[in-house]
Amino acid sequence: MNQLSQPSPWWTPSVHADRRPILLARNRIEAGIRGYLADNDFLLVDPPGLQRSPGNETHLHAFGTTMIGNDGEGSQMYLHTSPEFTMKKLLAAGERRIASLGHVWRNRERSALHHPEFTMLEWYRAGESYDAVIGDCVAMLRLAAQATGVDALVFRDRSCDPFAEPERVSVTQAFLQHAGINLLDSLDHAGVPDGHALASQMTAVGLEVPEDRSWSYLFSRVLLEKVEPHLGMGRITVLDRYPAAEAALARRTADDQRVAERFELYACGVELANGFGELTDADEQCRRFAAEMNEKQRLYGERYPLDEDFLAALRLMPEASGVALGFDRLVMLATAAPRIEAVLWAPVAE
Repeated sequence: MNQLSQPSPWWTPSVHADRRPILLARNRIEAGIRGYLADNDFLLVDPPGLQRSPGNETHLHAFGTTMIGNDGEGSQMYLHTSPEFTMKKLLAAGERRIASLGHVWRNRERSALHHPEFTMLEWYRAGESYDAVIGDCVAMLRLAAQATGVDALVFRDRSCDPFAEPERVSVTQAFLQHAGINLLDSLDHAGVPDGHALASQMTAVGLEVPEDRSWSYLFSRVLLEKVEPHLGMGRITVLDRYPAAEAALARRTADDQRVAERFELYACGVELANGFGELTDADEQCRRFAAEMNEKQRLYGERYPLDEDFLAALRLMPEASGVALGFDRLVMLATAAPRIEAVLWAPVAE
């Protein structure tokens, strides 16, 4: 094969020269965010990537490895999919405002918006509502635009004005508006989902119903295909009040047990952040994790262990709000980059 016909690698001087302005913009955005965290009394912490449990959500896939002890015996370990468990242990230990900017790893994920190793900005406010971290998110999007000298975030042919007043809409409202589906009709009074009820509504509005009729899968299909393309268009969208069945780490809302204090932040149809009013009931969290791992076993034939230390720490953890933001995606939108590799100093090899 003629090697000259292949794209030049990222480390080729001419390619790097083309990429370098975006990488320098990335550093400016990072500096701005670090300044914001310092100005708002956040303590930067450094969670380890190596964990006994990588997280317990059905559709998150971890990289596994073996840790060899001094005796030569091995034990199963994972690279974390989020620093969440460690950071909540620090909240239990007494920290009040903490943040982490570091690498996380997720398997089975590679696309224009996904990379197997990426940078996550995650932060927590003890004793504060999740409205506070929503405000942080909006401020950080504006900081990114200021750091790059732009007045709009851009992804391909879509744009979003981060300085405009954000739209805040519940998941229920968004499904009704963009898909013609009343999501609450597929949940009982306790929030237990009914896949057949959701499938019936999808059929009634002319949506294709896939073979897998589990409620969670159908929910994800409608969200991805019918709802997300309309979010963050022209201005930031805060998609709020997720069904409790899709919020394993969030507490339920006080006024409706069917939904939870979970939000996602969108710009240009791209999800940038995922946040919660944090669940601190260890028994309820254990039940939710077990259900998530049962579903993972059903779909993928694998499950991850529970972090018993994390569950114990929840009993000491104060009420808190927290959020994880995809830093690379934010850089993409602030620099109008078309793919996530364009904003990484050194992409992982294909």
